[in-house]
Amino acid sequence: MDRAPVLQDLKGVGQKLEETLARLNINSFEDLLFHFPFRFEDRTRITPIRQLRLKQLAVVDAEIISSNLLYGKRRSLSIGLRDDSGVCFMRLFHFNKSQANQLANARFIRVIGEPRLGSQGLEFYHPEYRIYSDVENAPPLESNLTPVYPSCEGLSSKRISVLIEQALKTLDKFPQYSLLPNVFFKSKEQVSLNQMLRTIHRPQSWDAASLLSEGMHPFQKQLALEELVAHSLSAQTKKLPNNNQALPLQFDKKLHENFVKQLPFSLTHAQQKVIQEVSEAMSTQQAMRRLIQGDVGSGKTLVAASIALQVLQQDQQVALMVPTEILAEQHAQNFSTWFEAFGIEVISVLGKQGKKQRSELLERIASDKPCMVIGTHALFQKDVNFNKLGLVIIDEQHRFGVHQRLALNEKAKDITPHQLIMTATPIPRTLAMTIYGDLDFSVIDELPPGRTPVKTVLIDNARRKEVIERVSANCKEGAQAYWVCTLIEESESLEAKAAEELFQQLQQQLPQQKLALIHGRLKNEEKSAVIDAFRKGAVDVLVATTVIEVGVDIPNANIMVIENPERLGLAQLHQLRGRVGRGAKESFCVLLYESPLGQLAKQRLGVMRDSNDGFVIAEKDLEIRGPGEVMGTRQAGMALFKVADLLRDADLLEQARELAVEILANEPEKVPLFLNRWLGVKQFYGDVA
Repeated sequence: MDRAPVLQDLKGVGQKLEETLARLNINSFEDLLFHFPFRFEDRTRITPIRQLRLKQLAVVDAEIISSNLLYGKRRSLSIGLRDDSGVCFMRLFHFNKSQANQLANARFIRVIGEPRLGSQGLEFYHPEYRIYSDVENAPPLESNLTPVYPSCEGLSSKRISVLIEQALKTLDKFPQYSLLPNVFFKSKEQVSLNQMLRTIHRPQSWDAASLLSEGMHPFQKQLALEELVAHSLSAQTKKLPNNNQALPLQFDKKLHENFVKQLPFSLTHAQQKVIQEVSEAMSTQQAMRRLIQGDVGSGKTLVAASIALQVLQQDQQVALMVPTEILAEQHAQNFSTWFEAFGIEVISVLGKQGKKQRSELLERIASDKPCMVIGTHALFQKDVNFNKLGLVIIDEQHRFGVHQRLALNEKAKDITPHQLIMTATPIPRTLAMTIYGDLDFSVIDELPPGRTPVKTVLIDNARRKEVIERVSANCKEGAQAYWVCTLIEESESLEAKAAEELFQQLQQQLPQQKLALIHGRLKNEEKSAVIDAFRKGAVDVLVATTVIEVGVDIPNANIMVIENPERLGLAQLHQLRGRVGRGAKESFCVLLYESPLGQLAKQRLGVMRDSNDGFVIAEKDLEIRGPGEVMGTRQAGMALFKVADLLRDADLLEQARELAVEILANEPEKVPLFLNRWLGVKQFYGDVA
């Protein structure tokens, strides 16, 4: 083979297996090699039954002394095991008649698993096992430590290990080395990439395996550094001037004062500061690329409106892209109100619009007249053509894919539009510096006066009746409530079914209240009608899926009940909680959990109870859930990092940035090698155009 290997070169890899591998973010030969074990097992020795330890993996060779069917809540098959040191049991809850007969007639067995304390003493529940006829024919033990890989349904750790073994052998024909600059190795011995990968996948000692399991092996740290350098290079190369000419736009102070004067409230100091930062950035010929972070309810939309007005009054167009049609319609109403006195046309581009209406709107967008265009992903469709696109605003940036944002940016003619990206999911500094290094940052770190802090309480589902009574009393006092249904499955049909069942239950339990239901399976016009009825007070309790997570603003709603909050990430819970606390009434968020809660779930929900600070919550979310959730990449099937961990490897971030600067200055030819090895087709992910 005279070319670099690909996945299809490995024995057994066809289209079906490729699709399964892709679910683990393994899309290339390199991805497979960087799919590392998360722990190792010692299957190299036999453990006497007397030396077994609870929940510690062991290999036991034993004689089968009994086979019994047990009947309780669930039928099970219990197999008695004995060696020279003692007795234990193997328990199977899923078995067939052939399996039961085979075990009943067998003499010797090798069991591999973690013993637990059961009704009969130490028991192995559904362990790996292998039957053999006599002691002389016992199966051979493993000669090396056994790696355990992240796996998924249809692809076991063992199958992955077989593929990686093939890949490591193939790698011998293609020796590769570290891409880090030579200065990095002045005091270190340079080891080939092949050798590092071999050690990480197949360590020869428990000491090495322990370091690898903790992510602290020197080879892991070196590869993590190289990966962080690649991300830094990706960000820095995008930040360099590169055909990024934009129209310089000047700030009109009088226009801004007139805009603020018509508002029923004053802007906060934080909002004024960010408006100034954005305006200064847009006054040059270099296209602005700025991320505005602001907690739920901090007034990001109003900042965007102020900036948009400045652009519109200089004969340019503005496009605002949002993740849902509910939010698009809400923004369209607000912007129309704010811009009415200035004669600015606000156009909504929505999927539900008829052919004739859409055609008329597209004609106005393509004309010379400046206009504010608001829409969902419908904005980047081919038939939407802007004439003078001066500013692109992306709301809730993590909800959009890279190609969607790029497609919208490319709608501009001749020049690059300025870009304003907003998120109500505060991004931890470590993550932001690594992934969004090509962007400038502005933070709205102050809430408008009058925003009532939301009190968050954790309540066991066993006390559900109390929650229902509280919601009923709240509605009788003239307030409104959300009741959110969550599901683990990423399926709109399953979510809709669960929400409908909850809706029917609550209708019976809250007979005096008016309830409405909203979920992802409703048509857009149906969703809009439900939200409108809720906004006007015609609905007391809105039963919903997480479709109401972003942008729904009903000041009279002051209770948010979230079913099974343990199923959601902290960032999503914080977004949902942000739907209440928008009026003067005292507001509550009830996390209605199902006990028993695991230790991790208790920790996460405790963070929600104890903090209303989005930045504190974001740091904890990064720590607990990982960067993929914060970036919105996990749902899109993209792993953010292969080796690096932003918390564990935080000490490498500054060094990675320094090395990236050095590579750009002295070895620019290495940049594509870094991007290809570590980011592949994802090298434009940080580009939030």
